Amino acid sequence: MYSQIFEELGLTPNEAKLYETLLSTGDISVSQLSVKANIHRRSVYDALHRLTQKGLVSPIFQKGENRYQAVHPDKLLEIVKERENKLNFILPDLRKNYNKTLTEEAAYIYKGPEGFKNYVREVMHIREDAYSLGAKGLLYSLSPSLSKELWQLVKKYKINFYTLYDPRVKKFLPEVISKESGQKKVLPAEYATSGVLDIFGDRVVTFANVEVGRIFDDTTIFVMVNRQLAESYKVWYKLIWESIKD
Repeated sequence: MYSQIFEELGLTPNEAKLYETLLSTGDISVSQLSVKANIHRRSVYDALHRLTQKGLVSPIFQKGENRYQAVHPDKLLEIVKERENKLNFILPDLRKNYNKTLTEEAAYIYKGPEGFKNYVREVMHIREDAYSLGAKGLLYSLSPSLSKELWQLVKKYKINFYTLYDPRVKKFLPEVISKESGQKKVLPAEYATSGVLDIFGDRVVTFANVEVGRIFDDTTIFVMVNRQLAESYKVWYKLIWESIKD
């Protein structure tokens, strides 16, 4: 039931099954654990040794066959926090190394919902004014935590957002228009499309195959990095912006 989540936290499949079994059985012998978890006894010993090293299992030494019991599941949170602290410690150096690799010209793509999250983090990293044409309220699909982080940065660094919404947003997702920050207008009804154009910093970004509030697995996000190109697109954007009456 919870084994997959345990695996996402870094446990092997056998470790995850054994830990979940121990949580529901209390202290138990290796032979009993092997049967209940349906794992070969030799593999049980190896996995229990690793779980003990991770602080998730405690052995109970006694005559005959030793028994084992799970440590309180709050230990999982402790492990996650320890990993987060280690990552936070090295993040400044990682960011410096990443910034050194950035080029003045590049072209690359993101795919699907996870790609969109990476794209949003890029917007947060650049921290320059952003322009969107044919916007579909895609930020509405983000997790609450990532969305909150984005808008906090927008406010902190006084980033201006200019948004020309796809006309269907007003019909199918009107709350987005009132919730999202920045200046906004809605395109006329005849200009609904399945694409989006974003411009920010030195990036020109086009989305293929998106709908109102929805990113699909086969959605493609094309990113072009070129300051001169981006500045040209901003000029054209302003022309469109000024032609749309509130």
